[in-house]
Amino acid sequence: MKKLSQIAMLTLLTCLLPLLSLVSEAAMDRDKLLKDPGVYGTFAVFQVDEDWWKLDKPARMSAVSEMKAVFQKHSETVITDAYLLRGLVEKADFLVRIHSPEILSNQNFLIDLMGTTLGKHLKNTYTFNGITKALAYVPSFPEELKAELKTPPPQGSPYVIVVPIRKDAEWWISGQDARNGMMKEHTDATVSYLKTVKRKLYHASGLDDWDFITYFETSKLDDFNNLVIGLLKVKENRHNKRFGDPLLLGTIRPLDEILEILSR
Repeated sequence: MKKLSQIAMLTLLTCLLPLLSLVSEAAMDRDKLLKDPGVYGTFAVFQVDEDWWKLDKPARMSAVSEMKAVFQKHSETVITDAYLLRGLVEKADFLVRIHSPEILSNQNFLIDLMGTTLGKHLKNTYTFNGITKALAYVPSFPEELKAELKTPPPQGSPYVIVVPIRKDAEWWISGQDARNGMMKEHTDATVSYLKTVKRKLYHASGLDDWDFITYFETSKLDDFNNLVIGLLKVKENRHNKRFGDPLLLGTIRPLDEILEILSR
């Protein structure tokens, strides 16, 4: 009897291993896509209209289920992350950040999302597009600074901040050495916050009205506040023709939780 039980267990494990491998592979793909250069990021910000709240509860719940199905449908072509902005940003309720190797996939996802019942009650207040690239300035930095930049970023932070940036013409016509020097000063000002503020950069020139989309996660908004104050003092900031406006502040939450809040 014991031998039969062991055989049954081995058979079960044999059946589960391929499934576990697929789950692990999918997770690795997500990590890879979030780290690789050449990946398109789209930030879509939505505000729910007043008519949505006039629907009865069953109608709102049905619409939420329909939208969940869109996320599931596109899960093989895009990676999505959801953020609640409601209460923290004017004219905005939630943000979806979408990644894929082809921006067409981002667009197709958003077309389907906005075609749902809930989507028809959404106003797309902002959309930012950018692409990830290999680090341009780090190779010129001193080895000591390069080593500090390898500090592991914080994990599990509850807050997100998105700041789009537009540079002036002088920045783009400056020589590489001049920009290297300014970016070293910029980076020096961030070192103290590497353990508490996670950041990611998207290049947007030609893809958007912006030049860069900067994305941050943190559990310490006071540190982020001090980080920005420090960056406002460096020479590179003189070339920021526009910094934010809009600046988006929200909380990182599971999609189900955000949709549950919107269906109440």
